[in-house]
Amino acid sequence: MAIAQLSLITLNCADKEELAVFWAALLGGEIVYRADDLAVVHTERGSLCAVLVPDYQPPTWPAGDTPNNIHLDLKVDNLDDAQAEAVRVGARVAEVQPDPDAWRVLLDPAGHPFCLVTRAPLLPLGPQPKKQDD
Repeated sequence: MAIAQLSLITLNCADKEELAVFWAALLGGEIVYRADDLAVVHTERGSLCAVLVPDYQPPTWPAGDTPNNIHLDLKVDNLDDAQAEAVRVGARVAEVQPDPDAWRVLLDPAGHPFCLVTRAPLLPLGPQPKKQDD
């Protein structure tokens, strides 16, 4: 039995509106709730919350004074096309790219790193069908 259910992913930032607009554009979602200190983006696959934090300092990638404690991996069909679109809606390409043929590291407007990947692990959501013998 689960103790809790995932409600949403919350990202700290200095400009909640800019961050919410970015993630809504990148993920094809919409901003469904706004308050003075936060904005919630709902997508087909889940929700993100951009929350205003006084004196926010963006994480540094790949190392530095403000460690990156979490990042999102986003599955795409084509790395070059997805990177171009992400940059068009406000992402920045990270200077350090450990394996650009396999994944791309970008930064959202608040400086959070996220990765574009062409392969992602499939996690079962329920009982798996039995394999049939040929």
